[in-house]
Amino acid sequence: MAIKLVASDLDGTIISENNFIPDANFDAINMMSEKNIDFAICTGKSYSVSKKLCSQCNATYGIFNNGSQIYDLKTGNKIYNSFLSYDDIKKCFDIAKRHHLHVHAYSDEVLVTEKLKYLDLRNFKLQNDSSFRFVVVSDILDYIQKNNLSIHQFIISGTESLKNIKTEILKEVNVSVVQISKLGEYRDCILNKEYEYLSIIPFNTNKSSALKFLSNYLSITENDVMAIGDNLNDIDMVKNSGIGVAVANAYSELKSVAKYTTKNNVSEGGFAEAVYKFIEK
Repeated sequence: MAIKLVASDLDGTIISENNFIPDANFDAINMMSEKNIDFAICTGKSYSVSKKLCSQCNATYGIFNNGSQIYDLKTGNKIYNSFLSYDDIKKCFDIAKRHHLHVHAYSDEVLVTEKLKYLDLRNFKLQNDSSFRFVVVSDILDYIQKNNLSIHQFIISGTESLKNIKTEILKEVNVSVVQISKLGEYRDCILNKEYEYLSIIPFNTNKSSALKFLSNYLSITENDVMAIGDNLNDIDMVKNSGIGVAVANAYSELKSVAKYTTKNNVSEGGFAEAVYKFIEK
């Protein structure tokens, strides 16, 4: 099987804690470029907050906000864009507030929050592009409406399991929801904190559907794609690609659907290990 596109998550897959990228990963990316193999970054972050890292990694395409944005990084042009409706955002906001949970929202260039606390605080600490703004407001809904913000992703966070909140949202709102746990061995080391969060994005949107859209755009099939990840929002794209890879530090749920799990974790160059296993130097 000849790989024509390598799609990879960023944090925990290519980049270890504190935005460190092992040299082995850069070498593997350069090798792919020399072989004219396209490289797509697939992340839950927005384009604006990931732009500098994508440039460092010499990526040719980018899937952002868990699939609601797709960019041609060679030209900077948008290939695909989808947004949450204000009505859906308000319904999710109301559910979160009934349960006294933290919320924040992503537009392309702004993160809006009531207080930097969980994932939003983590992203603030890791920010590397001053063009992306973090805005703290007393009323998120009012700010979104008054500034006519197009929201790609809405996040609900808390210290307890959010499984029941996810179920409640899916009963009331026509959206896609991914539940991410930062508990136990997956504790957020940047914040030294445990929490869970729900990534809420437009209906029928995820990294896998975006990768399928990109594959069609490039006139290739899913069998021509190698997808690499570590987290729960990577499950579908790893499962549905021709070669699906989990790095050694990945969630067990992802490893269970991957065709290959690396021996090395992210800081040891697990991404590079996968590339060299399935693409000849």
